[in-house]
Amino acid sequence: MMRRDRTLDPVEVALILQRVDAKTADRTDLKAITWHLLTLLAERSPGAAVEVRVPPFAVVQCIEGARHTRGTPPAVVEMDAPTWIALARGRLAWADATLRASGERSDLSDLLPVFDDPLDP
Repeated sequence: MMRRDRTLDPVEVALILQRVDAKTADRTDLKAITWHLLTLLAERSPGAAVEVRVPPFAVVQCIEGARHTRGTPPAVVEMDAPTWIALARGRLAWADATLRASGERSDLSDLLPVFDDPLDP
């Protein structure tokens, strides 16, 4: 079960994203914003058919469908934190992202971006 304390308040989100944009975000910032954005994805599309991995920071399950309980799930999406943050913000298109995706439900493009970016021009 996902812990509810993974989301950040809007001011914290804006401050971390400013540091991400300025390329001054540290590991703590990346972990916090990664969890926050993955939590929003899982809330938007609850389920356990797809596992989204952003090592070494976070992993969530989302999208309704066949549930797995052991081993590798039927659909997995894996990427680094900068890629996930850009996708979740709508600053990178799914088709342009460098990531690994397997399984028939692993295309997350219809679920992105996961929120209205407070720093969008």
